[in-house]
Amino acid sequence: MNKNKTSPKSANDELRPEYDFSGGVRGKYAKALKEKGYTIRVYHRDGTFSEKRILGEQTVTLEPDVHKYFPNSKAVNRALRTLISLIPEKHNRASKKAAGRGRRSSSKKHLKA
Repeated sequence: MNKNKTSPKSANDELRPEYDFSGGVRGKYAKALKEKGYTIRVYHRDGTFSEKRILGEQTVTLEPDVHKYFPNSKAVNRALRTLISLIPEKHNRASKKAAGRGRRSSSKKHLKA
């Protein structure tokens, strides 16, 4: 039975003054990393490295055949905005109503007495 034991803190465990984190903000970049993703790069002893891309929630991966037509974010956004503009306004309003059905309303007009 080998349990991890922590030794009591000694005077040598204190951080140096140049490592003052008192003005730091916990989780300052967490939202951006979660939404946009990040890359992990591991350096190997032989001088090479390997990378792993962690995709964020706002990241969309295009298949190679689609990427030929949309090489960057600007091209994709322009095409999607054009497509959205072709959607009839009536359909747009119906989608917004359906999205709002699950929300609670502060108004009690819809309740019967």
